[in-house]
Amino acid sequence: MSDQHEPPAQAPVEDSLKQVKDLLARHRLVEGLVHKQNMPRHELVESLVHKQNLVELQKKLDKLHPADVAYILEALPLEDRLLVWNLVKADRDGDILLEVSDAVRESLIATMNIHELVAAAASLDTDEIADLAPDLPKDVVQELLKSLDHAKRVQVESSLSYDEDSVGGLMDYDFVTIRADVTLEVALRYLRRLGELPSHSDKLFVVDRNERLIGTLPLKRMLVHDPDVHVAAIMSDDPVKFSPSDPATDAAQAFERYDLVTAPVVDARGNLVGRLTVDVVLDFIRAEAEEDMLQAAGLREEEDLFSTVWKAAKNRWLWLAINLCTALFASRVVGAFEGSIEKLAALAALMPIVAGMGGNSGSQTLTLMVRGLALGLISKENTKRLLIKELGIAVLNGVMWGSMMGLITWLLYDNIGLALVMAAAMLMSLIVAALAGFVAPIIIVRLGHDPAFGAHVLLTFITDSMGFLIFLGLATLVLL
Repeated sequence: MSDQHEPPAQAPVEDSLKQVKDLLARHRLVEGLVHKQNMPRHELVESLVHKQNLVELQKKLDKLHPADVAYILEALPLEDRLLVWNLVKADRDGDILLEVSDAVRESLIATMNIHELVAAAASLDTDEIADLAPDLPKDVVQELLKSLDHAKRVQVESSLSYDEDSVGGLMDYDFVTIRADVTLEVALRYLRRLGELPSHSDKLFVVDRNERLIGTLPLKRMLVHDPDVHVAAIMSDDPVKFSPSDPATDAAQAFERYDLVTAPVVDARGNLVGRLTVDVVLDFIRAEAEEDMLQAAGLREEEDLFSTVWKAAKNRWLWLAINLCTALFASRVVGAFEGSIEKLAALAALMPIVAGMGGNSGSQTLTLMVRGLALGLISKENTKRLLIKELGIAVLNGVMWGSMMGLITWLLYDNIGLALVMAAAMLMSLIVAALAGFVAPIIIVRLGHDPAFGAHVLLTFITDSMGFLIFLGLATLVLL
């Protein structure tokens, strides 16, 4: 995100949100009272009161970091959100649009004309323009590109050519290069002439005369070595580097593994084309985590917390429809054993326990699998070993908890046959749940989706249906 604004020392953002809400409530209260008064030149007085009440709110917003303003906008209903947005200074629009969620950004962009949008985007850095451009109308993007100088336009077009989940879609072009054959004293003089370094600069990129990356020079090494030493003598000649086409998830894992602050991005010929910074990587990780959480619940990323009932309902229809279909299938499994349940009413009380235990056990396996797939820890070589491990855990848990539930069933119903059925069904259900939790995310990945996408829905469908089928089927065969 933009680094033009340093976060000031201030109260927590929740306090700022409360103050904004209080100011909005006071504004509406005073406006309502003035509106009810019968006085000369009523419209003029009402207009003056309206402006006066918003001055304090505008001053409050001016003191806040763009990220804090974005947080406040996301926490306000649409009417209040638009009122606050209109009070934000135009030169901060771009920074705030970058910080808000996709759904809120859509609502704000809808209120802006083409000139306001072009001005807001043009004030941003190249990589930030590329982040914002996909959410802008096409005519705005065209006007925006026309307004940029040639070098910046080429960089923006280059960034837009990469997938948003690739390194190329996240990299920026603001970096400092240096030659290997100069001394540290020369390098330091060069930095002093620049006046300031790009944000999150912890190293310089060492290139040859053809702009080919040959190493990196950490700034801390510059400060502790003799100024007469050449860059080549102390640079790192084997840095962690990325290609623009590399998946952003791989880069995020590398940043975490090696505690990186910045890393170079090179093309197929080894030429330096950009850099990746830790703030952008953290934003990507947060966005991915939020998307996974929403997808696991069957929600879309673009849902606004304060969207209309109709829009929010439409957003949730798909997964509710899928859940309804799976629930109907599970009910038909139970319906096939209505006769057995009528003869032995205890089956109706016990079957949810089998399905519930299967669901919980499967969720544990599923969570580990989704995490392993997301981190790239699961491969063809270790899949079989992991499957055997999860099945072993399921058997152990099935024997232990199945035996316990069998004993409880015998004590409750004084029916040894029903107790044995309960124990066996519990064991078999946990084995099926482990298989389902292991296989479901793999199937989803093979279909080209994120492993969290619909995995819980699929798991619930399997564990409920198979849990009912196993328990009622065994009961019908053994007891009736």
